[in-house]
Amino acid sequence: MRHLSHRHGMHLPCLRLYNAEKFGKDGLLYNVKGKIFTVLKSNLPEIICFALLIFLLFLPNEYEKIKIYQGADRTVGRVLQTDNSKLINTGLIQTGEQRCRIKILGGRFKGSEVEAVNMLNGSLEQDKIFREGDMALIVVSYRNDEIKAVNMIDHFRLGKEILLMAIFVMLLILFAGRIGLRALMSFAVTVLIIWKVLVPGYLNGNDPVLTGLVITIILTVIVITAVYGFDRRALSATIGAILGTVMTAVLGIIFTKAFKIHGAVMPYSESLLYSGYAHLNLTRIFMAGIFIGSSGAVVDLAVDITSAVCEVVGKTPDISWRDAALSGIRVGRAALGTMTTTLLLAYSGGYVTLLMVFMAQGTPVINILNYKYVSAEILDTVVGSIGLVTVAPITSLTAAILLTRKRKK
Repeated sequence: MRHLSHRHGMHLPCLRLYNAEKFGKDGLLYNVKGKIFTVLKSNLPEIICFALLIFLLFLPNEYEKIKIYQGADRTVGRVLQTDNSKLINTGLIQTGEQRCRIKILGGRFKGSEVEAVNMLNGSLEQDKIFREGDMALIVVSYRNDEIKAVNMIDHFRLGKEILLMAIFVMLLILFAGRIGLRALMSFAVTVLIIWKVLVPGYLNGNDPVLTGLVITIILTVIVITAVYGFDRRALSATIGAILGTVMTAVLGIIFTKAFKIHGAVMPYSESLLYSGYAHLNLTRIFMAGIFIGSSGAVVDLAVDITSAVCEVVGKTPDISWRDAALSGIRVGRAALGTMTTTLLLAYSGGYVTLLMVFMAQGTPVINILNYKYVSAEILDTVVGSIGLVTVAPITSLTAAILLTRKRKK
């Protein structure tokens, strides 16, 4: 220490003062470390979401390696000319094949003009008709450098989908700013988790209810922390949302068995069984779909109530936790009045044509309510609504206790 003090031309008291200024509680390095810690803490949700995005993007998926079309090239083609002479009109539907002259716009045969076939099987839901100038997704079957056949899969919509997504991203960031950016990152993480974890897990034969519940809880934590960060608000909203999801899962399992609902009511479920996955338990997948489908509304309500309680506590410093909880419950009552209707419209919106068929045929209401697929929708809606009712008081109570305790500290 003596040599060090002489080297810097300082006496020992001066050196102690120098070290205190540099390393002490109010020193430069201490302040720098504090600022770094503050920056990392405030940006921790973005850092975690970004790390998850990178991990999920590079997460291997064995099903992506399966190639149904061997020796085929998927690309885009522009329709130059159409030939409808082999189409057979049978009232509302058409069968046969449509011949199209197309120009290949990508892949190894870019620039080539070839004949392509659009097969119609008499289904308005699945069939498509091309016109001159349309962009089509095509599959080019080839051997060596020779084109064997070109099949037209569907209209190419990727460009318009990207445009629509860009509008959504722009509006969200302009309105919500940094929170909007976090919401976009959590949205991307949710999509990748569903595609790379949930769906492969189901196909591998994992228990759908347990797998879905674990993934739903993980997504709940990600979405809520993306909004609040890691603080007491996030904790209270997470507790309420998770308990509401668990309640929805329990009731979904009980009443699916009580209603004697088979998972085959889900679209394309039978096609999945015939594709080599007869071992799957469709009913368990249906049960998982009940609480996964309502989890978004559950998280939404939990965040709304937590934000309301936080505002009340912030504006009223002397409020007790009981009064804060009552304020949250009042907000929850008002929100529940619209949330249950939201679930009803979300689930029933895709079944308007089915309701029209019932009305057009004069089907008795007692018959409608006992049909399997109608009972399944009732189950989805009512059980999800019960989960929402559970979320409101739990979130109000946890938010009031945690946020008033933080104020006192």
